Amino acid sequence: MIASLNAYRYRIWLPASRAPRVLIGLIAALMLALAWGATSGALGISPWALLTGNADALSVQVWWQLRLPRLLLGVVVGAMLAGSGAAMQGLFRNPLADPTLLGLASGAGLFVALWIVLFQGSGAASLYGQFAAGFLGALSVCVIVFSLAKRQGGGSAAVMTLLLAGLAINTLAGAGGGLLAFIASDEELRQLSLWGMGSLTNSLWRTTALALVLMPLALWLLLRSASELDLLQLGETTAHAAGLDAPRLKRRIVVATSLGVGLCVALTGVIGFLGLLVPHCLRLWLGPGHRLLLPASMLGGALLLVVADTLARTLGAPAEIPVGLLTSLLGGPYFLYLLMRRSRSC
Repeated sequence: MIASLNAYRYRIWLPASRAPRVLIGLIAALMLALAWGATSGALGISPWALLTGNADALSVQVWWQLRLPRLLLGVVVGAMLAGSGAAMQGLFRNPLADPTLLGLASGAGLFVALWIVLFQGSGAASLYGQFAAGFLGALSVCVIVFSLAKRQGGGSAAVMTLLLAGLAINTLAGAGGGLLAFIASDEELRQLSLWGMGSLTNSLWRTTALALVLMPLALWLLLRSASELDLLQLGETTAHAAGLDAPRLKRRIVVATSLGVGLCVALTGVIGFLGLLVPHCLRLWLGPGHRLLLPASMLGGALLLVVADTLARTLGAPAEIPVGLLTSLLGGPYFLYLLMRRSRSC
């Protein structure tokens, strides 16, 4: 038992020898993407003019009030969605698990839509109520899906249960959203429509500041679970024999994922496939070791969302494409590719 455990640890942590190069490369790519996003848009801004203080007043105002909080929000939301996807794949031991496929984003979206239509007011209380609704929605769905998967044990039955549960929850959430859209006023209906497609337009400093406070907490909870997630890949019985407290690990990841995904949905709407696409690709490249996979997924998610949002702002300028549509255009074909690859291997 001890020998096999040590062999597994060596195999799963072997990519850590190249962790500095991978992480430095992702950080450098993210810095380039941020520089591109900072200077691109309907109004071109010169970074040199900003640094030297020679930029005009309009450029300075656009940079500080619009672009900077939007870039920061894109970084934390992308990191949260991809990091939670990687953590859930490790927790369920299923490479297809992610907040969108399992219904977490839909559940959070339904609760936020309920808040918008039934309880929406104005001011900070309404904003924080929307965040709380998103967290409760994601937490409720996560508990339901996790309970269903636990009853099935492991293997293909658990995988099928996860996918079917996610499909059922997404369908029910879609029906509930349609009912809310039917009874909503014209203003609420437009707000629901734009928010449901996913966008970073709600990137005011008061919302971005809240994300910068709460999301790093959720990301830290996920990062400190990396070694335990590696042990969990051996199976709960073996991991328990090695000293892992599996129930505590599950509670930590469930709370962190629900908090982060609920906040993301409340702020940006549903941005699909980011939690599946990034960690799945990196898992194929870097291996299953979560001590490297988790931070790499967070950086990769931030990179992808910043690039996608910059494209959304520039491709149709001065109009703006919802960023959730672009990520779905990337994730949908990739998911079909995974299904075709799986069918050929069977």
